[in-house]
Amino acid sequence: MRSLRSTHSLSDLPWRCAGCHGVLDLAGFTPAMPTLTDLATRRPTLWRYAEALPIPEPHDITMGEGLTPLVTAPAQPGVALKADYLMPTGSFEDRGAVLLAALTARLGVTRLMADSSGNAGTAVAAYAARAAYAARAGIACDVYVPADTSAGKVGQLRAYGATVHQIPGTREDTARAAARAADEPGVFYASHVHNPVFLHGTKTYVLELWEQLGGRLPDTLVLHVGNGTLVLGAYLGAVELRDQNLIDRLPRIVAVQAAGCAPLASAFHDGAVRRGRAQQPPEGSRP
Repeated sequence: MRSLRSTHSLSDLPWRCAGCHGVLDLAGFTPAMPTLTDLATRRPTLWRYAEALPIPEPHDITMGEGLTPLVTAPAQPGVALKADYLMPTGSFEDRGAVLLAALTARLGVTRLMADSSGNAGTAVAAYAARAAYAARAGIACDVYVPADTSAGKVGQLRAYGATVHQIPGTREDTARAAARAADEPGVFYASHVHNPVFLHGTKTYVLELWEQLGGRLPDTLVLHVGNGTLVLGAYLGAVELRDQNLIDRLPRIVAVQAAGCAPLASAFHDGAVRRGRAQQPPEGSRP
């Protein structure tokens, strides 16, 4: 992995640049897309795009994630809906979590952690359990969540075998507590926000759209955004398709946030350069 200033080995378990604390990207990886003809004979999972992914398929970890249906919206013939709620844990986050779990298994990690009050934590916990089974080893999974995370979500995390740390204060307080734990030796930070491998998983959302639409992308993508991993992954996938001359222009990406927790939308409408502060929304306010 690399930043603008330095390069880090994957085996060092980096999650940010040690020098500038900047975001890392993958070094030395050149993705390639299989042809539509090749794809026609492959299994219906996101691993059908193996040439475009930085991690080989983990056969004992995968749960058949990917290639979710694209269906026409009721009474909206020009609108299609991607049914990612049919993923193994119920969200698109499985796309990134399975790549992180596969990397965990390859590196022989015995402790991984994540911070999330929602679907990302659930996905990481589920695939961490799969990685532990595949490695036939004890892989501890710690998930840091805000103290007021719903009991149902905490119960779901624990059902997957995760140790849940409920942190008082704001979502930023949780992120800071997770960052301190992530800097401890031997910890793999399975971060849906910081780890670039996660984005290479979520980009498969767009690769699937390209395939399902016969080698093209829609003019506009409307995507929900929390921390933005689906939006960033979709952009990454679209850029890779364009760079390989498989599309001639990027789609317009519209990011949407729920009214109960919309710091990015509020900052955008207020003309602010920086995002607003995110608070844990009241129970039941999420769509």
